[in-house]
Amino acid sequence: MLVSSLPGQTQTARMRVWRALKAAGAGALRDGVYVLPQTDTSRAVLDEQAAEVIAAEGDAHIIFFASRDEAQQQALVALFDRSDEYRALFGQLDALQGRLATLDEVQARRELAMLRRDLAALVAIDFFPGPSRQQVEHALADAESALNARYSPDEPHARRGAVPRCDPTQYRGRLWATREQLWIDRVASAWLIRRFIDRKAKFVWIKTARSCPKDAVGFDFDGAAFTHRGARVTFEVLLASFGLGDDRGLARLGALVHYLDVGGVSVPEAAGFAAIMAGARATQPDDDALLKTIAPVLDSLYAAYAQDPDPAPKQARK
Repeated sequence: MLVSSLPGQTQTARMRVWRALKAAGAGALRDGVYVLPQTDTSRAVLDEQAAEVIAAEGDAHIIFFASRDEAQQQALVALFDRSDEYRALFGQLDALQGRLATLDEVQARRELAMLRRDLAALVAIDFFPGPSRQQVEHALADAESALNARYSPDEPHARRGAVPRCDPTQYRGRLWATREQLWIDRVASAWLIRRFIDRKAKFVWIKTARSCPKDAVGFDFDGAAFTHRGARVTFEVLLASFGLGDDRGLARLGALVHYLDVGGVSVPEAAGFAAIMAGARATQPDDDALLKTIAPVLDSLYAAYAQDPDPAPKQARK
């Protein structure tokens, strides 16, 4: 609990503190009294805002406490009910699906990326999740499926069975083929191939699976050598096939690609990367230019993922 008071003339500081606490998901017991579940992140937030209050010549105290009984516990948990925010997001996702026929692909993907970002931000402050969160996550997955069905109707179907291991020496200096108009899984897979599997790889972007050259190694289309298998998307299949799954940075990139391609566990950077990808796809004249533009973005994400600690949030104590 943060108990604070500010002099009456410090409206700017009061508003700044209030906005920061609201963004962090704090519940307000009354003016100047805010609570958060006990986590290291919560403590850091309250410490920072207490310092802001004191710098503005106010008083601030941070108090650790436990609920007196179940009734008080439920009253406190109710302060963090996000049902209204989830309801609003659900309505926006439903409206987007209804407008898909009127939108071009770039606009549709941009709007979906914004909603994905909004959902990720809401999930970050949903300390006591309930059915509303699951409903909206399913609605997001449905919207992504509807969008892909409209703009990428030839998405590959997942194969069954284990992923076979491959000899990297047999895939050097090869011609690689995938569907044109690259999107998340295909562009990330092409980057992975050139960066970690076949540094001299050449790519051909095909209209249909039938147009794949006979000497090319296909990826991310039905009948390709490397494509969706079981729950894995093509990027993850390539990781497993070439023994790259133990690379922490690549594994986390795989989680990002998986979420953006087929849904699942949300990744904080997903909305931002999807927005960058949509913008690049709208401005680049062809897939070669698109890959060249996105490769440095993936390089940077990989470097950050390889160095940063695991971002999985700690479970809030109830």
